[in-house]
Amino acid sequence: MPVLSSSLDTHAPAFRENVEAMDARLAEVRRMERAVRDNSASKKARFEERGQLLPRERVERLLDRGRPFLELSTLAGYRMHDDDGDKNIMGGGTIAGIGVVAGRRCIVSASDSGIKGGTIPPIGLKKALRLHEIAFENRLPLIYLVESGGANLLHQAEMFVEGGRSFANQARLSAAGIPQIAIVHGSSTAGGAYLPGLSDYVVLVRGRSKIFLAGPPLVKAAIGEDADDEMLGGADLHGSVTGLGEYVAEDDAQALALGRAIMENLSWDAASERSPSREPKYAVDELPGIVPADERAPFDMKEVVARIADGSDFLEFKAAYSPDTICGHAAIEGYRIGIIGNNGPIMPTGSLKAAQFIQLCDQTGTPLVFLQNTTGYMVGSAAEREGAIKHGSKMIQAVANARVPKFTIVIGGSYGAGNYGMCGRGFSPRFIFSWPSARTAVMGGEQAARVMEIVARGKAEREGRQADEDALAKQGAMIRAGVEAQSTALFATARLWDDGIIDPRDTRRILGLCLSIAAEGDARVLRPNAFGVARG
Repeated sequence: MPVLSSSLDTHAPAFRENVEAMDARLAEVRRMERAVRDNSASKKARFEERGQLLPRERVERLLDRGRPFLELSTLAGYRMHDDDGDKNIMGGGTIAGIGVVAGRRCIVSASDSGIKGGTIPPIGLKKALRLHEIAFENRLPLIYLVESGGANLLHQAEMFVEGGRSFANQARLSAAGIPQIAIVHGSSTAGGAYLPGLSDYVVLVRGRSKIFLAGPPLVKAAIGEDADDEMLGGADLHGSVTGLGEYVAEDDAQALALGRAIMENLSWDAASERSPSREPKYAVDELPGIVPADERAPFDMKEVVARIADGSDFLEFKAAYSPDTICGHAAIEGYRIGIIGNNGPIMPTGSLKAAQFIQLCDQTGTPLVFLQNTTGYMVGSAAEREGAIKHGSKMIQAVANARVPKFTIVIGGSYGAGNYGMCGRGFSPRFIFSWPSARTAVMGGEQAARVMEIVARGKAEREGRQADEDALAKQGAMIRAGVEAQSTALFATARLWDDGIIDPRDTRRILGLCLSIAAEGDARVLRPNAFGVARG
């Protein structure tokens, strides 16, 4: 290939003049960029008083050290709207660029809350829309560092209608399989509340995050209710009651560490390939001692996770929200997985939590491991009023339609529709194994006997006669014995309801092997034809 030759005289006076002129122009650009940073940093004392990091400090803490960060549109809005190009130079109200977080390249967009409280000018909206465009075209995850007073209302006519596009983009990014993480360092209110609401993962800071559609004054004016910021949208509310936040941090630094941990646990591009395996901190030989000999006694499924997960690391999802259903990210023998386990019946809120987590894992191609020990979905008038059927159906739909490999270990009870929602045999997990302690049935023997007794007594009452107590006792004993005999691990494995009964000590090894089998299978390219191979 021919090599170009250059006739440029780098020693000529004209060349030096060109360099000087270019450097002078560049120096002016750099001066204005410094002015934006200085404008934001001028509020440092106020941030420190609140125990917060400055916006640029947040970005620096989030990014991988030593990796490049391509900052974008640093002077957006220069001499437009409230930007005077001097003391009030704003950079569009956001710090945005492409960097690396936990080994994954992504877009970072941080509210520059050191300037006018992070309020967004019209050009700030356009800057955000441009970031969405880049994310779509280059398939890049987004991390939002949020602390904003919302749109600048003095310019609402230039923002309101077009602002809907940013929310539409967020919905479409999620549907396209591009993850979005919102770390809410402060206010994200009114229309801005939908930014975390439409993100896939939300990290909150206790005592600082505020997410609500209307603040105390508007609530008072609109409906006469007295409420403060925490009641309307604090971190504790959204972390344990509404479920809007998946993770609650104590300060900015911990929130950013959680954001990095989320990125690290996503099965995302080449950086997410199998990582080095690490032994759990607790011995697998301890697994048989976790399940009580009395099957009615509860146990903590996280004790199982601690003995099968690499390094015993477990990034729990919505820990304070419906804690009877456990969800979280982990790894087994280097393979990133999502884990769903039971610490009791599945509440309506637990169904919502599990359904969301399943969809998030499906979005990033993360295999799912189900650890079963449940009496089923919660019953009773309170559960029905809370939407037990509706929300349970969402969980079942998510399990049925998730495209990722699914693996199930029946450790304790697998009763009623809980067997379905926790990916029993009918939902086609790649592999399903049981511990010897497993129990699978429509309900427990005692419950079945009690149900039939109530039915029999009701029938006798309608017929105007006394129930035969001896007959009821015999019926109850027969039902209890029958259900008990038909719910054992041996009964289930004989009928291929599982792929075998395993030693609990082998759970980690077997899951690691199954994960490798599935990973190889999904990577294997087949050459199908329309006729099959005919024998000659």
